[in-house]
Amino acid sequence: MNINTPLRSLQESESFIGRHIGPDDHDTQAMLAELGYGSLSDLIRATVPDVIALNRPLALAAPSSEQEALDRLKQLALQNKLHRSLIGLGYYDTVTPPVILRNVLENPGWYTAYTPYQPEISQGRLETLLAYQQMVLDLTGMQLANASLLDESTAAAEAMALAKRVSKSKSNTFYIDEGTLPQTVDVIRTRAECFGFDIIVGPAADAAIHDVFGAIFQYPDRNGVVTDLGDVIAALQAKNAIACVAADLMSLALLKSPGEMGADVVVGNTQRFGVPMGFGGPHAAYFATKDEYKRAVPGRIIGVSVDARGKQAFRMSLQTREQHIRREKANSNICTAQVLLANIAAMYAMYHGPEGVRKIALRIHRLARVLAAGLTQKGIKTNTAFFDTLTFAVTGAQREAVLQRAAQQGYNLRTTDAATLGISLDECSSAAEVETLWQIVLGADASGLNIEAIDAALADDAGIPAALQRSSVYMTHAVFNRYHNETDMLRYLKRLENRDLSLAHAMIPFGSCTMKLNATAEMLPITWPEFSKPHPFVPREQVTGYLQMIRELEDMLAEICGFDAVSMQPNSGAQGEYAGLLAIRNYLNSIGQTQRNVCLIPSSAHGTNPASAQMLSMKVVVVACDDKGNIDVGDLKVKVEQHKDNLAALMITYPSTHGVFEEAVKDICQLIHDNGGQVYMDGANLNAQVGVSRPGDIGADVSHVNLHKTFCIPHGGGGPGMGPIGIKKHLAPFVANHSVVKLDGPNVDSGAVSAAPWGSASILPISWMYISMMGASGLLKSTQVAILSANYIAQRLQGHYPVLYTGKNGRVAHECIIDLRPLKAASGITEEDVAKRLMDYGFHAPTMSFPVPGTLMIEPTESEPRAELDRFIEAMISIRHEIARVESGDLHAENNMLKHAPHTLADIMDESWDRPYSKNEAAFPVASLRDNKFWPSVNRIDNVYGDRNLFCACPAIESYT
Repeated sequence: MNINTPLRSLQESESFIGRHIGPDDHDTQAMLAELGYGSLSDLIRATVPDVIALNRPLALAAPSSEQEALDRLKQLALQNKLHRSLIGLGYYDTVTPPVILRNVLENPGWYTAYTPYQPEISQGRLETLLAYQQMVLDLTGMQLANASLLDESTAAAEAMALAKRVSKSKSNTFYIDEGTLPQTVDVIRTRAECFGFDIIVGPAADAAIHDVFGAIFQYPDRNGVVTDLGDVIAALQAKNAIACVAADLMSLALLKSPGEMGADVVVGNTQRFGVPMGFGGPHAAYFATKDEYKRAVPGRIIGVSVDARGKQAFRMSLQTREQHIRREKANSNICTAQVLLANIAAMYAMYHGPEGVRKIALRIHRLARVLAAGLTQKGIKTNTAFFDTLTFAVTGAQREAVLQRAAQQGYNLRTTDAATLGISLDECSSAAEVETLWQIVLGADASGLNIEAIDAALADDAGIPAALQRSSVYMTHAVFNRYHNETDMLRYLKRLENRDLSLAHAMIPFGSCTMKLNATAEMLPITWPEFSKPHPFVPREQVTGYLQMIRELEDMLAEICGFDAVSMQPNSGAQGEYAGLLAIRNYLNSIGQTQRNVCLIPSSAHGTNPASAQMLSMKVVVVACDDKGNIDVGDLKVKVEQHKDNLAALMITYPSTHGVFEEAVKDICQLIHDNGGQVYMDGANLNAQVGVSRPGDIGADVSHVNLHKTFCIPHGGGGPGMGPIGIKKHLAPFVANHSVVKLDGPNVDSGAVSAAPWGSASILPISWMYISMMGASGLLKSTQVAILSANYIAQRLQGHYPVLYTGKNGRVAHECIIDLRPLKAASGITEEDVAKRLMDYGFHAPTMSFPVPGTLMIEPTESEPRAELDRFIEAMISIRHEIARVESGDLHAENNMLKHAPHTLADIMDESWDRPYSKNEAAFPVASLRDNKFWPSVNRIDNVYGDRNLFCACPAIESYT
């Protein structure tokens, strides 16, 4: 550019595209030349079947610069009214300690990490998740806890499913305490209908009167009432039923634990441990149970094992990707957790410690007691046994006056019951707020109430009955008692961060998971108070900007994917599968096709596909794949003909799980439609379609969209995620609604699939920002470069490793599979050995042994620069040369750098080094590592030891090194 460059050329509107896409124009041309193409368009024409090509630009707004997009989003955010919400119902205002806010929530070293499938480079977050489990165990009084679930309501539904699996009762009925949170009742009912369970809702005390396989109770209940559940739990267990309790974790700092009352399962939410409400999420739900039920627990459990040097190390135990093993027989379809939020909750507990948490709980409860005493003094009767929530009868004109005063003062009270009002206090409550609440509820009658006088006059036994006051200790482990000043906490967080490899260190080429850039401009809005503060059940007029942003994102996704509508409620990809199949089932039932219950699933499908189908009580029929990795159309036709009268759906991933664009995909979809079925398209590989083709045009009736893959929401070390579904017009009425906040569009009787009406709404601005900054041209180029990068890697590695599947013109889609089985046969080196050795080169391994055992699936994404791709290619070629040395006998078959990988500083400092390769070969196999070396903090972890010696709580502090 020169001094006379026109103004139009100096505008920054498309500047973000070049910041998101890794290879610049020069490198793009060099990569294309390597493949023999002159342009990205030529490559796409050679790769993508003509029959599915979009051949027009997406109808999206022009790209915006980072500042333009942020300014536009800020305008929307400022339309929200930040009233103080005392609605409760599982959501409470809280304070994220600034040291955690800055160093974890806003830190890419934490939020860009992947799920800890490779534990040697994930020890930081695994240690924190173990502390999370310990915190849950201590507060609930249970024996085993998992590493988090998606939200409290779905955790409760999972508790029901576990109860059915482990109960010795032959009943088909589940009992719900009428005091259970309304959204939880809604989600449980939806899940129960899918499983064919009967539901009874009634008083908690009546649960054991009925013949049930299990029951769930809210503690404290939805109205704030605290009740001793010991007797009803014992009565249920005497009838072989499973007793589940949904408990407020903060209240358990003061209340007798559910475990002490004999509960079998305890679930809840850790949101009020420092995680903003965020209009519904994401938040880490907890799930705790008895040790005897450990093999029926959904989700992930973090356990303690040892590494090759006998050093203590952490790993995922038992539940690690169990869907891929058990498929339709899996305990659950859950394939993710809420790791980032679970980490924050655990760190909140560490920062405050047991005394700090108890002090917060005591302050909340004391303020509630003072508030209740003042109301009682003026003739307003509230519940007498409570932790933080007061409910009281107010009707007619008096009710309207109270709500009018609340609105004038900027407060939201609970109004879900027409005959009562509710107030839930929280960590942010104060004495001044109690005085304001007296004025809101009492009006002029509040005159004369004095905080200090009422506080001094409180009776010793008020609020929590003596029998329900907690006497047992909790959070006694040293990890909760040593980091209370900010210096200690800051250094501990940094020490943990340094043990984990994230996108801040290197590319994470994990196939099917699309670990692309999570740009800072996309992340900034999630901590804006206008997005982080709102309660999910506030009046709509207070969140007009939020809802406008959500509508705009829905419209963007509908256009990108070719659908008529989008449901934002599913808060993970697996939840999207469940929600999409549920819409199909409800639609078929509505047209009298209730017999249709067969779901066809290719053998290559992601393990959550058959697991999701079984959650709908569908019969899974597996369709074979041919030698090229495509759906075997002949076998599909046989299965369709065999089941045509009962065919409900085909679940298909496109491009295929094998990383190729299948030529016959449109014919496959038409075959299903011709035989009365619906097509569910798994959106795991959508990054290869955006701007190039659209699921809705191909023939899909519904598809989930992994916003944490294609649309830049970070993986957060294993969560957060979002899995909204795009649907065709005929399915739109049958997607999820919500019992507390009625949604426009879905049938009013459609049940909820998640706790919050718009799922994990606070992370939706990330995807809104990404699409706004990229525009149609940027999104198209992203897809083109993702496909280019995958083919570039495949081409460069072809002479060293076989590429297992290719499609049109020998090309792959956005990922490629390299086959290590021949090398294993020749050398004894396994895919796991290669995965661990990559750590020595500073990389996270690609997807290992999925979808084909003995292979690695590589997805580079469009965000990685050519230099990083070349660095990875250099590592893989170097590893191939090491394998060749094993093949030739130059290296011992067992005593070599691959079998001993990864290597740690402890290895290099070991004076007794006696291996037949040098320390330099072990730790610095390529020259570039001398300037930038990531050290795994532990050696290879013994998985068998960890499962045989399952230990899922924090070990004694002496064992930490």
